Amino acid sequence: MLLKLPRRNTTSLIGGIAAELASEGIDLIDSTYFLQDYLPAPGTLTHRKPNAAERADLEYGLEIAREMARLDLGQTIVVRGKACVAIEAMEGTDATIRRAGELLRGGKEARKKIKLTSGALTVLKLSKPDQDMRFDVPVIGLPTIEAMAAAGATCLCVSAGKTLIFDRDEMIAFADENKIAIVAV
Repeated sequence: MLLKLPRRNTTSLIGGIAAELASEGIDLIDSTYFLQDYLPAPGTLTHRKPNAAERADLEYGLEIAREMARLDLGQTIVVRGKACVAIEAMEGTDATIRRAGELLRGGKEARKKIKLTSGALTVLKLSKPDQDMRFDVPVIGLPTIEAMAAAGATCLCVSAGKTLIFDRDEMIAFADENKIAIVAV
């Protein structure tokens, strides 16, 4: 069944399995059905709100995220100075954030590539507008914020009502200690 799929991205692979299960009479429910308390409401989750530069990066990042959703690419984008520094592929969110941080701290070649941008890194972890909540739901937690702090990222944007947040209290406390703004849109 999997070999017959036209694409091998997450949506196609898991969707193919879901379709196969449905053909056997097994219906999958929204994976967040019993986890509603782990989904953020819209608004700022931390004490600090995004500053003007971070808001500008968020606006730019939201445009890129919409295009990524159309192309069915990863859920994470890292922006600095209205420039895309990193886009998630198969490595996952935390590795994408670390890669962006390495570019900022990297050698002479890496710094040349991003010297036209300034400021801190802003991370967006967003669901697709038509996200199938039965699987592949965006997830963040304390390790995500720890990766951001290590990379020099100061703002995180997630999808309200569509992003699972684990270790919420610890995550927000760590973000507040490290002056990282978290906002759900």
